[in-house]
Amino acid sequence: MIKTEKVLHLKSSRGRKVRVVREHYLRERVPCCSCACQAACDNEGKLLPDDLTHYVVPDVGVVVDYLEVLEFRELQGIIFTQTSCQAVQHSKGRRQYNRLRNLLKDPRHDCVLFANEFQEYSYCPREKGESQDKWQSRCVYSAAVWYFNHLAGLMDIVMITDDQEAVTRYSSLNSGVYVVSVQEYLQSFWPDLPAARELYVSVHQALQEKESEGKEGEFTEHLPPEVLEAGIKSGRYIQGTLNVSKHRAQSEAFIRTEDSSNKSTGSWGVLVSGDKNRNRAMHCDVVVVELLPKNEWRGKTSTLTEAQGEEKSGEGGDSQPLPTGRVVGILQRSWRDYVVTFPPRDGTQPQSRNSQRILAVPWDHRIPKIRISTQQADALQDHRVMVRIDSWESSSLYPNGHSVRVLGRAGELETEVQTILIENCIHVPPFSDAQLKEMPVSSPEKPWQVDPVQVAERQDLRDTHLVFSIDPKGCEDVDDTLSVRSFADGKLLELGVHIADVTHFVREGSLTDLEARTRATTYYLADRRYDMLPAVLSADLCSLLGGDDRYAMSVLWELDAQTLAVNQVWFGRTIIRSSYQLHYELAQALLHGERVEVAELGQLGSEEKEVKLSELTQALETLTHVARHLRAQRDRGGALELEGVEVRAQLDEGGNITALVPRQPLEVHETVAECMIYANHWVARKIQESFPHQALLRYHPPPRQEFFSQLVESAKAGGYTIDTRTNKALADSLDRAVDPQDPLVNRLLRMMTTQAMSEALYFSTGAQSVDQFYHYGLALDRYTHFTSPIRRYADVVVHRLLSAALAAEGGAGPGRASSSNKELEEMAQHINNRNRAAKQAQKLSTELFQCLYFKERDPQTDQRCVADAVIYSIRDNGVLVFVSEYGVKGPVYLKNREGQVVAAAPDGSCEWQSGSVRRFSDHISTTSGCGTSTFRLFDHVTSSHS
Repeated sequence: MIKTEKVLHLKSSRGRKVRVVREHYLRERVPCCSCACQAACDNEGKLLPDDLTHYVVPDVGVVVDYLEVLEFRELQGIIFTQTSCQAVQHSKGRRQYNRLRNLLKDPRHDCVLFANEFQEYSYCPREKGESQDKWQSRCVYSAAVWYFNHLAGLMDIVMITDDQEAVTRYSSLNSGVYVVSVQEYLQSFWPDLPAARELYVSVHQALQEKESEGKEGEFTEHLPPEVLEAGIKSGRYIQGTLNVSKHRAQSEAFIRTEDSSNKSTGSWGVLVSGDKNRNRAMHCDVVVVELLPKNEWRGKTSTLTEAQGEEKSGEGGDSQPLPTGRVVGILQRSWRDYVVTFPPRDGTQPQSRNSQRILAVPWDHRIPKIRISTQQADALQDHRVMVRIDSWESSSLYPNGHSVRVLGRAGELETEVQTILIENCIHVPPFSDAQLKEMPVSSPEKPWQVDPVQVAERQDLRDTHLVFSIDPKGCEDVDDTLSVRSFADGKLLELGVHIADVTHFVREGSLTDLEARTRATTYYLADRRYDMLPAVLSADLCSLLGGDDRYAMSVLWELDAQTLAVNQVWFGRTIIRSSYQLHYELAQALLHGERVEVAELGQLGSEEKEVKLSELTQALETLTHVARHLRAQRDRGGALELEGVEVRAQLDEGGNITALVPRQPLEVHETVAECMIYANHWVARKIQESFPHQALLRYHPPPRQEFFSQLVESAKAGGYTIDTRTNKALADSLDRAVDPQDPLVNRLLRMMTTQAMSEALYFSTGAQSVDQFYHYGLALDRYTHFTSPIRRYADVVVHRLLSAALAAEGGAGPGRASSSNKELEEMAQHINNRNRAAKQAQKLSTELFQCLYFKERDPQTDQRCVADAVIYSIRDNGVLVFVSEYGVKGPVYLKNREGQVVAAAPDGSCEWQSGSVRRFSDHISTTSGCGTSTFRLFDHVTSSHS
């Protein structure tokens, strides 16, 4: 080991430059992380394969500016130097540095980190008068030469750079070490990867445009970090997350602070009004704001806008002034991939000789227009393009970005589906060959069979239990099955919930596990799904299909047949064979005593069929009886019966939408749900008791009282009283708020209750106090997700925790969880984010198909465009309505942009006339030459859709 010194030029907290000299130790043996190593390096973790034609070492500038190009999985054998990584950390900040670190840790990407500044023969001290750029390029080239020599010339090394001077200086110094430009490298070595070349060109153009920008200020400069930190500590400034209004994106945004009790901001946070006060902050950025003088405070707007939808609270009348502020700094950018549309050319867009600068319009209207430099402006008109933002200087009205890839023409189904995925940060590439190689073989020629070793280790329920599943029609990923039986001369019952044993096939830390953890959930869209696991598992070996032997994780309760009290509960691994694969409608029909065909009984004689059918029906009836008891228990604790808008797009064989079908509630839905809730609750108790600080649970905090305002006001207008003090009081008052003449009233009130709810979230038990474990909606002290491991990664984690708890009980395990509290909490936050994205993508997909359903229909001639609607909210210039037939919510304007109002004729037809609108708490009136028309809350109106 050799000791030397390293000189660093740093900035103090007050912004002054400081020269720091540190001891620096050099070593002869530093891991090379290559399978081609000839020197027996102490290599651990990821290794570069030895069957490549070359390794590539990117220069510092390439890593700093073109990291997203290097993220293509097709690019293999990439060596990131320590010099490059440190440059990213210092010049690009924590977000980009973490992106690079995650890339290096990800086993799906063929790249490694080389500590070149600690290697004795690759280290280059900076020479006097040498610029930083030239010194960094020399360090990277020295590392490339070291690799060629270290690997004894067995592997060619290619250094890629965007510095033509470096190409000239180093390209002919060493045979076997090639120095080429990034563009030449991509063209010569990766001719079949045009997407990487196009992305490089796009980023290169954006960097050139940034260099040529003027410096005249459009916005005020952000304050330095040390000033922001001091201001937050002193209370002068407020930190929070910027939420841009969905309906008034140009004028309204709110800063939601973590401390909702902050007296200076109130419960709503801080209003930021207008673009100038927003000061280049974008939706979801973590920002710092300064409050304006009280005489400049403003209120929320309560006028209907285009695409008006749901908000967390009711907006009654003119809003009172709210704390209003301006952004003085941004602590963390939330920039992601955005989808934009290139507008038709109007001749005013600036252009240069090689490219045109276009103001592209984001799909998400909460995002400002993004300036893109491109040579394809004409070809991309009316196309959707994925872009990334590079910068937003104070001298520019708009952020600058670059295009990544073209999605297709706007309005086409595949383009719109890809838009939904990208806007929700959903990346679901096909499973790689390496991941599929981890899968067990299952084919007609070589069918999968249970392992005799597993038969010996598991409880075999195949011949002792009547097991069946109840799922939606056409379900392929059957996670859960049920069983119920009577024994001990009818004095005891056994209820069983049997869940696919996914963790048997998905080893922790494997490539399949890593991909499942990254996706975190299966993404369901209206016409397709993107599985969390490969199809051989999700639709075959882990799917509890009828008649097939399958591995399961089971929970079995022994119940008193009379009181249904639990005598004992058993958890463990089992082998099951599902006898029936039922769908909800079929199961409900059997419970109603209807004569229906059960596919599994089709080949039996009439007598045997009757016996089997009677046995199945008896099991369903017993299950229903048990589920009613379980629901009644939770009801006594304050469980809420909530209502959502669920509508299914019915498609023909060509994928065209033929109908919008609202979900019909059946009791069997509740029966299955209660059994799953019961299993989740008991498993939560088990893992939390075994791992008090490292169990993954799910909690549902009580809603903030102000979110109930629309519910309370709407109910009051209908003559009902809603008590929101506790979940029990809320549930009871909702049960009483019933209009015998109109069941939609209670349904709407329950939908408003759902809208007011807080989000249920996963968490690690070590990150919350025990009193925070409570699930408000289900009225349970502990809850988790255990019953859907095929489609939820949280359930996979819970299965592993349950297995570890059972192994520790039996003395076969270490008695500790595989993840620390910190690791588990980070994973929980990731899963929460992905679940949020999945839920939003499913909602947007349904809305897309609702639009497609009405797109080609003429409301003047097609009766399907006319439907009954119920008013559920009053606004200044109109009402919000719910159309139960199609599961659609939307605005109905009673005043248009020209100031005309809706005038209703005696025959029910409407037309626009000059007049006025008056809004009251429970109704809105329009007055015109035809007289006065009044629209009240919960009135039924006829709506036309186009």
